Amino acid sequence: MKVHLLGRYMLADRREFPCQVINMSPGGLAMLAPGLGHVGERVVAYLDHIGRVEGKITRLIDNGFAMTVGATPRKRDKLAAQLTWLANRQILNLPEDRRHERIVPRNPMAVLKLDSGRQIACRIIDLSLSGAALAAETRPRVGEAVTLGRVQARVVRHLEDGFAIEFVHPQLPDTVENSVTAP
Repeated sequence: MKVHLLGRYMLADRREFPCQVINMSPGGLAMLAPGLGHVGERVVAYLDHIGRVEGKITRLIDNGFAMTVGATPRKRDKLAAQLTWLANRQILNLPEDRRHERIVPRNPMAVLKLDSGRQIACRIIDLSLSGAALAAETRPRVGEAVTLGRVQARVVRHLEDGFAIEFVHPQLPDTVENSVTAP
């Protein structure tokens, strides 16, 4: 399906670049990309409205490349639902169904402080003014009070590859990224 999704991707050598996905299915995607890898190279991408996807470059195209999307059957089903929603939203001119737009921060690494005082390193999968999706080795229990950077929050659900938190107070667009990644 033709889409217009912005995001960032990282090649196997850890170089990061912005990108624009121009078509996507649950099994693969094509993107306009300034940094080209090699066919067979592993890619990790963080895409608006979709989140994290990873796969391998299958072919180079004008100004970009096509890649597979490696995912479990459950994640593929979720991706198909997200793509269907995006298609319907564009056709029907529907608003975003979340309270706030999700972004992938420039620096996705952060520290999460648990109620017990324990600190764990985490990666911000995506972020909005009202919460974030995180990946970490430890998943706090649902309902647990936590602090992401300087922002107080509560764990609201577990995800397939992490967990989601909701901020106690909505954040400001100009400062949210710095607030969540601050030590």
